[in-house]
This record gives sequence, structure tokens and C-alpha cells, in this order.
Amino acid sequence: MLDDHDDDDMQTDVPEAAEEGSYRLDRRAVQAILETVEAGDASRLTELMEPLHPADIADLLEQISSQDRADLIRLYGLEFDGDILSELDESIREEVIALLSPDVLADAVRDLESDDVVDLLEDLDEPRHGAILDALEDADRVAVQQALSYPEYSAGRLMQREVVAAPEHWTVGDAIDYLRGSDDLPDQFYHMVLVDPRMHPVGNVTLGKIMRSGRDVKLTEIVEDVFQVVPATQDEGDVAYAFNQYHLISAPVVDEDDRLVGVITIDDAMSVLDEEHEEDILRLAGVSEESSLSDTIFEAAKGRAVWLFVNLLTAILASMVINMYADTIDRMVALAVLMPIVASMGGNAGTQTMTVAVRAIATRDLTAQNAMRVVGRELSVGALNGAVFGLVMALVAGLWFGVPMLAAVIGLAMLLTQVAAALGGIVIPMLLDRMKIDPALASGPFVTTITDVVGFFAFLGLAAAVLL
Repeated sequence: MLDDHDDDDMQTDVPEAAEEGSYRLDRRAVQAILETVEAGDASRLTELMEPLHPADIADLLEQISSQDRADLIRLYGLEFDGDILSELDESIREEVIALLSPDVLADAVRDLESDDVVDLLEDLDEPRHGAILDALEDADRVAVQQALSYPEYSAGRLMQREVVAAPEHWTVGDAIDYLRGSDDLPDQFYHMVLVDPRMHPVGNVTLGKIMRSGRDVKLTEIVEDVFQVVPATQDEGDVAYAFNQYHLISAPVVDEDDRLVGVITIDDAMSVLDEEHEEDILRLAGVSEESSLSDTIFEAAKGRAVWLFVNLLTAILASMVINMYADTIDRMVALAVLMPIVASMGGNAGTQTMTVAVRAIATRDLTAQNAMRVVGRELSVGALNGAVFGLVMALVAGLWFGVPMLAAVIGLAMLLTQVAAALGGIVIPMLLDRMKIDPALASGPFVTTITDVVGFFAFLGLAAAVLL
């Protein structure tokens, strides 16, 4: 029997998995694991890895170098959990799978739900599909292949085939007896789906209502008030929106004949929302949506080069506008000093408005019904900010250079630039969305071009007309 001193030693021997209150991997735990890998101590590695959640192990694999990752996986051997694969970032998932032996991969995949297996296969090359499919039992293999037959990014790909369904005439007692007697239930589920004789979903019943209702109560009497059925061909982005909009926990998926074929749960829907938000953020910055911290230097540079080139073209266009007023700038050097202020303020204002617009489009808050009101609001915001900061810059320029008309020129130019930035920032994303072009991807260069060109035209054009 261990005394208190021995117990304390054991508790401090294995570092905590996460930093207190942060839910991040503890640096000491990571260092201990890497040292164990370097020493080649498989039993100690298993001891250190056992307390970690699959998501933490996935984070660990993503954070370490490719060589350390390979050494860890080889040493970890047969202990590899399938949930780790589903938690891994897509950028290194294929690399990790390639390092696993066929037996380990088969054991890892066999414990996954069908939707997680489909997610794995979507990110792998076709030649690797066979190894994973061969590891599945016949029924699971058929279910996964049927899911893969649906269009990419559809509800059919997102759903899991493991569904807890019951005839609509059952009572609570029938449901409880079924649940207790079944050996083939999903590991986690929230609802029992009621179906009619033709396998059409007619309602959801929560497990909580089943557990607190009498055995004689009919399931149809305790169905959920909110019930949404998802077609298998529905875009997964629309599915995620429905979950968020109607506060769904799970929703049955139906085929073209409205028969139940699967179910989508909230964790999968929220994953889609996270992925779409991440893509929007990367696209707004002109970064490839496949980018990750695991990319090589060449991959990272290649992913960013396209939009840097587009920005270079827009910068050249703005420079051509400046060149048109080269003589004006030569005759009053103060214009060259003040130009960056006009461009910077316009660019920041345009980015602010564009970000608000792209987010509103993504969340479907910006619609054809309220478009004119939103455009009017953004123009008013731009005009108000333009007037305020135009007055500030007019006072600064007047005191700085002592030329009253120069102060008036930059004040008016600031107003016009802010209005143009607001207009471009809201209208361009709306037009791109109407043209079925992702506004998060293409808005940036257009908005930047408009704000720079209008800003330089306004400032230098007014200066040429008024000052010289």
C-alpha cells in the first residue's frame, strides 16, 4: 500500500496535460514526451500519453517537427487511437496515416463513427482509400461508400449512418426496452428519431424526456417542438446555419425519397461553422485556405503569392494616379508628406466596412431586404468619420505647413475618401456575392484599389485645382 509520500511522487512524476486554466498542452509535458521519444522508451511514452485526450495528442503532433512526429508515432506503436486521426489538422493527417502500420491503422479506423471515417477518406488520395475501407466490417464499409457517393460538402458526407430510430407508435416503455437490449447503439446520441412505416422521419424525442416520462406515454406525445429534416444533398454550410439558427442538437438526414439515411449532430455542424469562419479569415487576408503552421516555407510562400501579386497590380494602378500629378507634387512637397495619411485612413476604413459586410453576408444578416438600409448606414458612418477626421487633419496641416488652403484640401479629400471607402467596402462584397463569387476571397484587392485611387485623385486633384 502506498503512503502519502509515494502518492505525491507519482502525481508529480507525470506532468499535467494542460496548463492550468488554459486548456493548452503544458510545455513540461511536451518536453517530457520528446525526451522520452529521443530515449526510445516505449513504456514510458505510453505512460505519458495515456492521460492525454485525443485532441491534445493531435495538438502535440501538429506542434512538433516532422522528424519528431515520425519518431513518436513509430514508438507509440499499437496504442494509436482512431479519434486522434479525426482530431488532426488536414495538413498533416495524410502524413500521419502514412506512418501507421496497416494493422494499427485498421484498429484505429474500426472504432470510428461512419462520419469520421468519411472525413478521413475525403482528405486522402484514392490509393489510400483501400487500406481504410478494408479495415471496416462489411456493413460499415457499405455505409461509408454510400456516404461518399453524395456530393462533396453535402449533408450526406457530413452525416453518420448510426441512427437510433423507433416506430412512431411506440411508447416510452418500448423505447427503454429497446435501448437497454440493443448492442449496436452509437457511443453518443441525443435523440431517438420517430419514423413512419415508410421510414420517413416524423419527429425527434430527447433521451431526457424518455427517461422522465411514464412507460405508457406515447413517444409522439413528447416529441421536440423544433424538428428539421435535412436532405442528403443539402450543402453543409446551409446545414450548419440551420443548426445555429434553430438551436438544433441533431437532425435526421433523408434521401431523395424522404427516407431516413443518417443523422447529423451538433458537433459536426459546429465543425463546419468553424471551418467556414477560418476560411473567411484566411481569405480576407489573401492567404490560401489550406495554409497551416505545418506548411513548408515553399508551401506557405506559394499560398500567399497569388494575392500579393494582385495587390502589387493594384499598387501599380495607384502609383499611376500619383504619377499623373508628379508636377503638382514637385511644386508642393507637403503633398507627398500628407498623401500616406489619406491612403492609410481610407484603406483602414474600407477594411473595417468590408469586414463587417463579409461577416454579415456569411451569417446571412445582410439580405436583399435590408441592403439599401445597410448601405445608407455605412455611407453615413463614412461621412461622419470623414468629417471628424478631415477637420482634425485640416487643423494639423494648417498648423504644420501654415497654408490654409492646403488644410481645406486635405480635410475635403479625407471626407471624400472615407465615403468612397464605406461605399466600396459594403457594395463590392454584395456585388461579388450576387455574382456567386466568395466576397471574403475577392473583396480585399477591389476595396483597396477604390480607396487608394479615389483618395489620391481627390487629394492631388483638389490640390492641383486649388493650390497651383
